[in-house]
Amino acid sequence: MYRRKLPKEQWTWAFYDWANSVYSLVIGTAIFPIYYASVTGNGNATVKFLGKTYANSELYSYSLSWSFLVVAIISPLLSGIADYTGNKKFFLRLFCYLGALSSMALYFFTDQNQVLMALIFSSLASIGFWGSIVFYNSYLPEIAPPEQHDELSARGYSLGYFGSSILLILNLLTITFPETFGFKNAAQATRFSFLTVGLWWAGFAQITFNYLPNFPRRRMYRRAYLLAGYIRIRQVFKQILRMPYLRLYLFAFFLFSVGVQTIILISTLFGRQELKLETRQLILTILLIQFFGIAGAQLFAFISSKVGNIRALMVNVSVWITIATMAYFLDASDKYVIYKFFALGSTVGLVMGGIQSLARSTYSKMIPPTENTTSFFSFYDVTEKIAIVIGTFLYGKVIGLTGNMKTSALLLALFFLMSIIFLSGVKLREVKKKKASRYI
Repeated sequence: MYRRKLPKEQWTWAFYDWANSVYSLVIGTAIFPIYYASVTGNGNATVKFLGKTYANSELYSYSLSWSFLVVAIISPLLSGIADYTGNKKFFLRLFCYLGALSSMALYFFTDQNQVLMALIFSSLASIGFWGSIVFYNSYLPEIAPPEQHDELSARGYSLGYFGSSILLILNLLTITFPETFGFKNAAQATRFSFLTVGLWWAGFAQITFNYLPNFPRRRMYRRAYLLAGYIRIRQVFKQILRMPYLRLYLFAFFLFSVGVQTIILISTLFGRQELKLETRQLILTILLIQFFGIAGAQLFAFISSKVGNIRALMVNVSVWITIATMAYFLDASDKYVIYKFFALGSTVGLVMGGIQSLARSTYSKMIPPTENTTSFFSFYDVTEKIAIVIGTFLYGKVIGLTGNMKTSALLLALFFLMSIIFLSGVKLREVKKKKASRYI
């Protein structure tokens, strides 16, 4: 859709999506949740943890809540330091390596007695991924003018979808034909896929690290670093309170993030446990999500250029309501359930790419001119992480109370509905920033 040649710093920024998206696909979404369910599926799919018995999907949801809570707490601290030192790349690299090494450590998860180890390393990998995203997102306003944010954000997501799909296909081949590739069985090939995630992530990230610039900032006294991020977040919060459109947008963003991120993180467990789908069918569904996600990011960038970001987001969220509602009516006894799941997965991909790209670029347009973009994006990321904490915790709690995952899907539909109400209050208006005008 876009033919503009990207400057080197923009291209290398977008390429980090190619590097890190393999975590969110292979470990966060596709292979690790299935492997976890297989290892912990002891007939009644329960896990003993710290003296208590949980449904395995319930405990997995709680572990996700914990990891995102940690990110929400520490990101203001780190972003404040990065803003004042200008050393965003250091923290981007630090969290990248934490995530990559933790992903590789999951290779050693072989039986149910190692659940604690598996949850620790999967949580650390999640912290590494989302921690790096704080600093990655904060580069966007500094390397591109506002009118290019939609395009560049969409390119990043498209690269991420494409690159991670390549690795997932390679992993699927090794898992399906393990002996051909020198593995004893599918389980060993599956664990090897966790090693490939870490190597891919850290390896391709070197392109970003080598060419993405640092932007010098004034330095603070070292003893002031600890509270700087929280002070900046409080200042950002006060600014947002004086900006009604941005305040409404963040409420809407919080609500639809509860639904979107929870669906992304839990979808394979839903297919495995509620619909009794096979591993190959689930991975094929994830591939459909990825390929439709590439088109979705570009499609909704085009739609937003015609009707504006907010209206495009409202269309997108409306589709998410349909997805969550339809998931409730899927039944494992239906002989056509796999085809319905494929259709639902394709639709998820189409709107997932669009909503992630649009949400990021819309926010980058609405924040005021400032050098401390990391703090504004840290607030954005904290909002998203708290949404995920609430979404995954409620999802797990509903599973614990009802014994099924379908009721949780209806709960997510309610969050999407409320987000549309808030989005409808964000009126179309011209936003001026750094002598640039555009419509949201």
